[in-house]
Amino acid sequence: MRASWTEFLIGTFVLFVAIGFAVVGFQRGGWSSNGETYTLNASFRSIEGVSVGTDVRMAGVNVGKVAKIHLNSQNFRAEVEIAVSNDILLPDDSAILIASEGLLGGNFVELQPGGSPFNFKPDDVILDTQGSVSLLNLLMKFTTSGGGE
Repeated sequence: MRASWTEFLIGTFVLFVAIGFAVVGFQRGGWSSNGETYTLNASFRSIEGVSVGTDVRMAGVNVGKVAKIHLNSQNFRAEVEIAVSNDILLPDDSAILIASEGLLGGNFVELQPGGSPFNFKPDDVILDTQGSVSLLNLLMKFTTSGGGE
């Protein structure tokens, strides 16, 4: 009788720990979004390493997610729609770029605020963009350009 009571207590403890990990995981993963966002659009030459759900950050802080991506068949650029938290008022001369977390890390979208007194409105287009840079392409250019001469 005592062994089954101990097993019940241990099982209950394990269940609560698992629920705690799940809650923290959902919060850190951005799945606890309350839906209070607005969208902005941007056009990139290359968005290598970015997909729907990729973090949008400002000063290292997650302020949104990539909501949609599609290829513009007229100019062959990647059209990206981002969802930004409503409490972030972004100046309308801000820049958006694809940044890397490091040599082996993934890519994310970075917002760099400008200094304009006017802010973007929902569905506005960010004009100042910088696409992703391929590390492999940079290495190939360096090695083939005779960088050691």
